[in-house]
Amino acid sequence: MSKWPDELVFAPLGGVGEIGMNLGLYGLGPRNRRKWLAIDLGISFAPPEIPGIDIIMPDVSFLEDEAKAGNLVGLVITHGHEDHIGALVDLWPRLGCTVYTTPFTHALAEVRRLGEPGAPKIPFHVVPTGGRTQIGPFDVEFLPVAHSIPDSHALAIRTPLGLVVHTGDWKIDPTPVVGNITDPARFSALGDEGVRAIVCDSTNAFRDGISPSETDVQQVLGELIAAAPNRVAVTTFASNVARVRSIAEAAMKNGREVVLVGRAMERVVSVAREQHMLDGLPPFRPVDAYGFLPRDKVVAILTGSQGEPRAALARIADDDHPDIALSPGDQVIFSSRTIPGNERAVNRIINALVLQGVKIITDRDGLVHVSGHPRRGELEQMYQWLRPQVAVPVHGEPLHLAEHAELARRMGAREVVRIVDGDVVRLISADPSASAEVIEELPSGRLYKDGNVLIGSDDPAVAERRRMSFAGLVSVAIAMSGKGEVVGDPMIDLSGLPRLGLGGKPLDEVVEDAVLDCLDGLPKARRRDPDAVAESVTRAVRGSVNAAWGKKPLCHVLVVTV
Repeated sequence: MSKWPDELVFAPLGGVGEIGMNLGLYGLGPRNRRKWLAIDLGISFAPPEIPGIDIIMPDVSFLEDEAKAGNLVGLVITHGHEDHIGALVDLWPRLGCTVYTTPFTHALAEVRRLGEPGAPKIPFHVVPTGGRTQIGPFDVEFLPVAHSIPDSHALAIRTPLGLVVHTGDWKIDPTPVVGNITDPARFSALGDEGVRAIVCDSTNAFRDGISPSETDVQQVLGELIAAAPNRVAVTTFASNVARVRSIAEAAMKNGREVVLVGRAMERVVSVAREQHMLDGLPPFRPVDAYGFLPRDKVVAILTGSQGEPRAALARIADDDHPDIALSPGDQVIFSSRTIPGNERAVNRIINALVLQGVKIITDRDGLVHVSGHPRRGELEQMYQWLRPQVAVPVHGEPLHLAEHAELARRMGAREVVRIVDGDVVRLISADPSASAEVIEELPSGRLYKDGNVLIGSDDPAVAERRRMSFAGLVSVAIAMSGKGEVVGDPMIDLSGLPRLGLGGKPLDEVVEDAVLDCLDGLPKARRRDPDAVAESVTRAVRGSVNAAWGKKPLCHVLVVTV
């Protein structure tokens, strides 16, 4: 039997059928004896309907088992966005493998790790930009691409069975201000080499044309800052170093100082300076210098473009920032696009700023932002360069994946496979008659970061919080003698319930009456069983509150025998 197995498969554990939380696996070998290469390890942000949870990560139980069996050969990080690298500190201890990435991404990961108490020391293998390395049976070439963060790479993954291109996040931008371009000659050469399959970004697959260049945004921001009579605050993604450079250059040309506001922004800028991406720009001023600068001599670069409640912009909108305030006639430029799901939070901040007399500029008013992902015209160009036989759309919700699949067929891909998280798709087989298709399913799911611990999405705490947020909580403490007699008055506490029910009767009285009536009606034998008492009181309280309010609260009853 050959040392290397007979098929190459791809299996996403996150990032397919959704935006964010990216984790893809390439497996080489027969079923149950594959060697696995993991690509990216990201997070997504929890929606409001999951109370108490901010961050969601992919469930890596399957990969953890494979790592323990010695089958995980490495983890590759394509770039430094949180949806591709954000779970590294929390989940790497479960995997324990070497992490392969390029210089800027490595520096970002290290700065982030050092900022988290107790974070593990992670073994990195730093590959030069555009470099190539052998990881187990996988020959991985890092292909520089343009994106909205520097040092982004697609991957050319060569195996004994053939070549696959994993695009990561990318776009075509010949003038990106900072960072790589997506080199047509390099990708065309891969097409000449022969690409079996492409696993490709679908984020903007339903948008026609080609994305504008980062240089176009640079020009518009420069014009806005030059024309502004008073303070200018620009909020953008902290990781967008090109945008930061464009803003800083415009400020410098107009005799303005740049003040950075937000720890994430400060962290990225420090790494960018170390990597010589901000050469030629004067040092930025600390946040406490803001109040001493004339209104027409300052540009603030802020975090919080997605409405994050603890970020700098939200605190400024609420007039709660210790160092930064805005006045009527100042401008805030949202140099970003609102991520679906964040619209309400962003609109709240915009409305609060408008009430302060601040002028708001968004991408509806001008070209103040461009996406880092390819539109249809760019996807078509990539397919023309690579000429893949198989296409697997990833990095998108079902609409994005469907649009991408249609485009791939039109561009000549002979086999197009639509998948979701957990699907295992055969890309290449030693058997020439085997087609590209879903052949099995891996365990997949979500982990929630709850405070400092990780819990499963099915943890009862999440469901209880959801019920509690809808209908509140009633707590009842009852002391009873060994003979089943009530000792003293029950202690009752209501959380999250209105004060009055139907008819105007206080709900605490409704609960008290329900408890006392229930205890009076219990047989003596049942009273001597604390569990039976708790069960009966719970039913009575929830029923009475429902009759008086229309909702059944959670009810916690503690029976103490004295």
